[in-house]
Amino acid sequence: MKRVLVKSVFGAFEYVMLHFYPFGQEEMSEQTDTYAVIFIQDTHTGGFGFQFNENKFCKGVLTLYFDDNVKEVEGAVMFSDEHAEQIIDFIQSHKNVDTLLVHCYGGQSRSRAVGAFAVKMLGGDNSEYFKTGVPNQHVYDVLETVWIQRMLRG
Repeated sequence: MKRVLVKSVFGAFEYVMLHFYPFGQEEMSEQTDTYAVIFIQDTHTGGFGFQFNENKFCKGVLTLYFDDNVKEVEGAVMFSDEHAEQIIDFIQSHKNVDTLLVHCYGGQSRSRAVGAFAVKMLGGDNSEYFKTGVPNQHVYDVLETVWIQRMLRG
């Protein structure tokens, strides 16, 4: 994996559309990198009304539903160990793609936390994620804890 991109729902859609080409005209695609998508949706809206699918460039999609909260809120879905396990498994199984695209609605909190974690998990420096924004600390902490527990188990 060469890079991790964190986008809003709109930015993710724009990125994916750079890979579009009319039938039989693949050379018209603006971008040809392979990517995998971690698609974080809100539970209170039932999602964003569209989905990503695997194709020539998209090699995997993980869709998760959890809300952007850092403590229990009635009716909201907290990020859990199970979500973390799914993300870690997905990153590990898609290391061969060029780009990991992570997005939520705003691209500022949940997806930034997942992006920061992915960079660290892949051995990179994730400090920019914390300098230039505010990742959801609960999401980041759960991911890091689950990852450390896995490493300790061997």
